[in-house]
Amino acid sequence: MRAEQKTDVKNSVGRMAFVILSVLIQAGWILLIVLRLNRYSWLIALISTIAAMVVVLRIYASRENSAYKILWIMLILAAPVMGLCLYLLLGHSMVLRFMTKRHGEIKGKLADLIAQDPKVLEEMDGQDRAVANQSRYISNFGKYPVYRNTDVEFYGDASDGLEAQKKALSEAKTFIFMEYHAIEDSTSFAGIREILARKVKEGVEVRLLYDDVGSVGFISPEFIKRMEADGIQCRVFNPMVPMLHVFMNNRDHRKITVVDGKVGFTGGYNLADEYFNLTSPYGHWKDTGVRLEGDAVKNLTVLFLEMWNSVKVTDTDFARYLPDPGYTAKGRGFVQPYGDNPLDGEPVGENVYMNVIKNAKDYVYFTTPYLIVSDELGRELRLAAKRGVDVRLITPGIPDKKAVFQVTRSYYAGLVRDGVRIYEYTPGFIHAKQCVCDGETAVVGTINLDYRSLYLHFENGVFLYDCEAIKDIKADFDGLFPICQEVTEEYRSGRSAVLRIGQCILRLAAPLL
Repeated sequence: MRAEQKTDVKNSVGRMAFVILSVLIQAGWILLIVLRLNRYSWLIALISTIAAMVVVLRIYASRENSAYKILWIMLILAAPVMGLCLYLLLGHSMVLRFMTKRHGEIKGKLADLIAQDPKVLEEMDGQDRAVANQSRYISNFGKYPVYRNTDVEFYGDASDGLEAQKKALSEAKTFIFMEYHAIEDSTSFAGIREILARKVKEGVEVRLLYDDVGSVGFISPEFIKRMEADGIQCRVFNPMVPMLHVFMNNRDHRKITVVDGKVGFTGGYNLADEYFNLTSPYGHWKDTGVRLEGDAVKNLTVLFLEMWNSVKVTDTDFARYLPDPGYTAKGRGFVQPYGDNPLDGEPVGENVYMNVIKNAKDYVYFTTPYLIVSDELGRELRLAAKRGVDVRLITPGIPDKKAVFQVTRSYYAGLVRDGVRIYEYTPGFIHAKQCVCDGETAVVGTINLDYRSLYLHFENGVFLYDCEAIKDIKADFDGLFPICQEVTEEYRSGRSAVLRIGQCILRLAAPLL
């Protein structure tokens, strides 16, 4: 283990700096032109004021999250010209119409291939109607069915998950799909790359998809050429470009591996060294994941095909990647992998979490690297604690982003006053995104308790009910609490006026962090 040296890896930080500078220059030039016109023309000033009021009313009446609306309303009212320009560039969903249409068409075609089996929901109804309603929501509004006949293995250490992935990749016969927010062409990925190259030679179709911003600090544009030289099909999601481009704000935060449509992996970890403690920039890195085998892997396959074809539509026969796994599960339970799409207006990730909290009877525990919750989610957490549920949140002890960590801490006081217990992971940075409720349900995936995950990014998770793996997830939490520092009482006593003012200012920008 060693301290991370960013110079060890050829990356695209210089390219990102160039893109940011180009965008700022373009935005500044547009604002300068408009401001000069506004300065010399009372008519334009009047029009901009009227336009600002109209846009503010439109924002107020929209279905957007309240904190997101407040940010734009305050900015537009304080500086109408600048606020309108920024809103039209960054906050106006109409400019995403093309990408929304493409995603909708692809998702519609794939949804037809994985229709919900009504018998599975009937079985859930017989066991717990409230839990069945959760799965019914995911199936109806996310278009991702719930399945039986699926075995789940939980990994409380990302390194164990990585080794299991390598084993599964080595056994691939027909195809391998891998989609990750961040990939680092270094030690942790080297073993995977060797396996992928070998499988290509054996006739296996291999596809690799990564997010440009997520991987910018780890790899350079030549990465794709090296992968393709090995026969690996490689695509980059939403590339950074040196121009005003609103879709750049929506990133692919998913982490998915699918082997032959029969075995799948997901969780919090990316394919970079720090996730497996090969480097330690933020103390000990804690991450988790799950392995699925059986019918539910179809949903992970569909999630990958959605994103792969959103970059460039090339698949015409989706069914060939959705075979009957020919598998008989050893365990019981219900498994429902699902995705969240920021373009469809349905916050599935947040709603799944809120439904879990709402149904909690005895306890509900969460781990999250960032805690920037909406009013709605915060209210559900506080209400659960008020009705006697043991609500606990674990956040990092060593942050990776100090400003975001200060925003995270700004939410503590309001939660703990109503009975929520807060723990900080003192060994280092906890990146796992998981929750467990009453030993009956759990969620493991990529979805943080922050605005980016809940409203701006493409995400995925797995909802579990009555599975043996839930016991392992609960045991993972039980092992975490003793090595964390509980800060509940520290924040119950209040904060200084200066700190409160600073945190309020930071929280205004929270929807953009």
